[in-house]
Amino acid sequence: MRDWLSPVVAIGDRVVDAVPQPVKQFAIDVFGTADKIALLAGIVAFLVLFAAGIGVLARTRRTAALVLTASFGAIGAAAAIADPSLGVAAAIPSVVAGVVAVAVLSWLTRAPEPTPDGTRRTVLRDLGLVAVGAAVVGGGGRLFAGFRSSQLEAARESTGLPRPVDPVTIPAGQDLGIDGLTPFQTPNSDFYRIDTRLDTPQLQREGWTLRVTGLVDEELEFTLDELEERFEVIERAITLTCVSNEVGGNLAGNAVWRGVRVADVLEAAGVDASATQVVGRAFDDFTVGYPVEAAFDRDAMLVVGMNGEPLPAAHGFPLRMVVPGLYGYVSATKWLTELELTTFEAFDQYWVERDWEPRAPIKTFSRIDTPSSLQRIEGGTVAVAGVAWAQTRGITRVEVSIDGGPWQEAELGPEFNDVTWRQWVYRWDTAGLETGRHEVRCRATDATGETQTEERQPPFPDGATGWHSVVVLV
Repeated sequence: MRDWLSPVVAIGDRVVDAVPQPVKQFAIDVFGTADKIALLAGIVAFLVLFAAGIGVLARTRRTAALVLTASFGAIGAAAAIADPSLGVAAAIPSVVAGVVAVAVLSWLTRAPEPTPDGTRRTVLRDLGLVAVGAAVVGGGGRLFAGFRSSQLEAARESTGLPRPVDPVTIPAGQDLGIDGLTPFQTPNSDFYRIDTRLDTPQLQREGWTLRVTGLVDEELEFTLDELEERFEVIERAITLTCVSNEVGGNLAGNAVWRGVRVADVLEAAGVDASATQVVGRAFDDFTVGYPVEAAFDRDAMLVVGMNGEPLPAAHGFPLRMVVPGLYGYVSATKWLTELELTTFEAFDQYWVERDWEPRAPIKTFSRIDTPSSLQRIEGGTVAVAGVAWAQTRGITRVEVSIDGGPWQEAELGPEFNDVTWRQWVYRWDTAGLETGRHEVRCRATDATGETQTEERQPPFPDGATGWHSVVVLV
């Protein structure tokens, strides 16, 4: 487990929990997967202004400035201790930062040396010493954090994966191989990350356990070795989608996941007939929740491997959950420590408390990857291509419309299964078109015969809808 936490990250974590839902969605819409970097940059900018204000105050009210400086460390320490995944030791960096800041401010605001130009020399010397000290402390902290992270990453990479009974092989022709088209299988390094953590938890497999609690016949606890030895290990290709994904957005990815079935683990504990919700709880008490039937009517998984390697730290190492066909906010718990059987009436998970819908099946969706918006294209045949998904239902048709004209059926790539996305391409003959702007739209139909709606809806409260379109310059 983590033991120390930067005061900036500690405060940022509390901000993430406290800000209203519209603010969260705005940050994701504007910054995408860089929303955490934007928040941290904002906190640092605020601290710079805060420090400048204290510096001005210290000229006339030295004691008040020292108290405010100490409050920074106290707030950071309180924020760190408030994290349920950490102990009291998490406050150490904030306490040290507060003590050092008070000492430095006290030193900088002491009486100047009694010489004609002593004040100027003292200020220049002190600023130089503070700059050097900050560089040493900051650099030392980064080196320590980097060393610790590299140790944990080396331990993760050395972790062996259990052998699945049915390893997944992606056929050579599965990917259409069109320039600009999203590949069928998303590399781990390119897979989107949306969660509530500002840092990347550096966790160990050793000593990690999963508890099964709540409305069960027998509460159980497993180490990861016990999970892999007792239950059948499977491998599945599954597309994940974030509910915050806008029309045309890239908060979706397709990977090969390895682990054990949630259903097998729940059957071992015995699920009470009154249970309606499976709650996944992470090491920091973050929760998701989904209907019990979704654990049994599909291959919901407790995952230890992603694309043939141990889960990356950012994607939930050492254990996470993946449930096909449900948006991640109700199903995809990273850093999983507990499965609790309960009811929807008895418990609201993290995002439901923030007014998102408690049940969140993924909607039929299609996206144009190429050509990109405002791309200039030459006359001739142009490959309009993208991906479409309707997990647990599958995609049976994708259509393209040019300038609001009739819908033309696109060519579909091979279907791998009904829980992965499907590539598609439409060969657009632009010969004879007027030069200038042209609009290209797409829509998909799933295996139930339902075609995605044209009606635009934002992600809140249960996922975006609408046809994706791009304007190109011929």
